[in-house]
Amino acid sequence: MKKVLIIIIAMIVAILGYAAVSPKDFKIEKSITINKPVAEVFSYLRLIKNSESWQPWTRMDPEMKKEFKGVDGTVGAISSWSGNSQVGIGEEEIKAISENQRIDFELRFVKPLQTTNTAFLSTEEISANETKVTWSMSGSTPFPFNLICIMMHETVEKNFEQGLNNLKTILEKSPEAAVATEVVADKVKTEVTSEVKAEEVKQ
Repeated sequence: MKKVLIIIIAMIVAILGYAAVSPKDFKIEKSITINKPVAEVFSYLRLIKNSESWQPWTRMDPEMKKEFKGVDGTVGAISSWSGNSQVGIGEEEIKAISENQRIDFELRFVKPLQTTNTAFLSTEEISANETKVTWSMSGSTPFPFNLICIMMHETVEKNFEQGLNNLKTILEKSPEAAVATEVVADKVKTEVTSEVKAEEVKQ
């Protein structure tokens, strides 16, 4: 019994030692080429609600609860979620938008681990009908929780790849999605313009 206890303690020390010398910062980044014009791809990506169709988290928990604040597709829009152990609890906020180029997000996780990461979706025109989409997330996790990130790194990479493949399928094989995106994008522009005019009137 004593020997078993010593072995267990030695294993814990070894694991903590590995975590202590392992990187605290991480970055996951994957890309894919979609056979659609950059403007069409970007219009779809900028809407947080569209992410439910292609990001893998929704499929991990179909009963996940989601709430939205602000005008979707604009800076300040927030999507919060609460689900099972696979998706946890948290929210994401659009922090910056560079038209037809990049959307920056802040990810604020509450469970299973409280932390804040940054992420972005970028689009790059390869040709008139080809767009490179890059999905990236980065952050820093303190010791000893960085060991969890190391263990999960490969899984999250696969989730990113799956999500981008879902996105490619939706945009290339579902013309309806593109049409719906254009309609919503026009609505976003209208709502933003109305808000700006309302502010001007108040001033």
